[in-house]
Amino acid sequence: MSKSVVIVGASMGGLRTAEALRNAGFTDNIAVIGDESHAPYNRPPLSKEVLAKEVTHEAVAFKQRQQTADVVWKFGSPVVDANLDAKTVTTDDGETFSYDGLVIASGLRPRRLDVPNGNVTGRHTVRSLDDAIGLRAALVPGARVVVAGAGFIGCEVAATARGLGCEVTAVAIDEYPMVRPLGPTFAADLQARHETHGVQFRLRRGIADLEGDGALTGVLLDDGELLPADVLVEAISSHCNTEWLNNTNLDLSNGVLADRALRAVTVDGNSVDGVHVVGDLARFANPLFDDVARRIEHWNIPTETGKRVGPVLNAYLSGEGYDELVAQPFTPMPSFWSDQYDLKIQGFGMPALADEIAIIEGSIGGELVMGYYRGGKLVGVVGIGLTSTLMKLRKELMGDA
Repeated sequence: MSKSVVIVGASMGGLRTAEALRNAGFTDNIAVIGDESHAPYNRPPLSKEVLAKEVTHEAVAFKQRQQTADVVWKFGSPVVDANLDAKTVTTDDGETFSYDGLVIASGLRPRRLDVPNGNVTGRHTVRSLDDAIGLRAALVPGARVVVAGAGFIGCEVAATARGLGCEVTAVAIDEYPMVRPLGPTFAADLQARHETHGVQFRLRRGIADLEGDGALTGVLLDDGELLPADVLVEAISSHCNTEWLNNTNLDLSNGVLADRALRAVTVDGNSVDGVHVVGDLARFANPLFDDVARRIEHWNIPTETGKRVGPVLNAYLSGEGYDELVAQPFTPMPSFWSDQYDLKIQGFGMPALADEIAIIEGSIGGELVMGYYRGGKLVGVVGIGLTSTLMKLRKELMGDA
């Protein structure tokens, strides 16, 4: 009797899981359900090089490989409910899908500012392709752009907007942009680089309200300063898309808790066979660092988690080699990059875990590699240039040095 796998989420994590299932030998039915109307595409370039040009699906779409040619794709219909006992999921248009294996890949959505005058036009996020299309149309020369949030996405958008001739001010509650993953020394250096390109910063500030009757005209800060603005980009964090799982007993306290085989875990600590989590939602422990379960929102994690789930889920459905695969450790190396102006910032590991930060090579203002240590052990590296040094340190992080 044939088996069916339902993957909820049609972004990179869902696509890579479908590919991994096929590569592992699963030949039965796969259905992928997504809330967007677009086929899977690459999100990171939306705030980087693609935003600087014409934003189109063709520019970011993943190539469909032959092994997933027979996968059923359902776009534009978010899943609104899951019944793990009945093994069904239901979409907002009332269609019900039965499954033997379920993959949770529904990802994140942007958090929005909660302000009294929030109904003005001119507010943007940069999570989806449609978001980026709308924002790109607003980034015209001379536009007054306020970026709420100074993490990587916020700073990438700020750099792109400056390159398009916009006036840009970044507002953040932190003392430096990108300080949480990078630490104060590197973050202050990157702030100075942005300022040489004309970006202004309002740090340790929050946004109290928006000005404008219909269309945005200004952003009011919590210290009373009013920033003139035509465009507001909100890059202040995300919400996990787990509401469709509220009727289950899964641990949804921060994404979806998962074990080393990326099986979803219940609130009482039990792993659920045949139900897996991939991508930004997956909260799992990585033995490379410690035994604390964390969500990792880096570009390679959807691929790494999809590659892990495919063989395990296939083994569960086929009844062959399942226990052996479940027992294998899962130790993906978190990787990220950020393009800002002519800078390519590249990182590996978990820099935010560090209790000590030091320059390994290079110097502030030029090419450099920063090392991030916890208890004297290297847990992360981030650099500008000096790729050979970064790659050597990546091996050290993996334990291959």
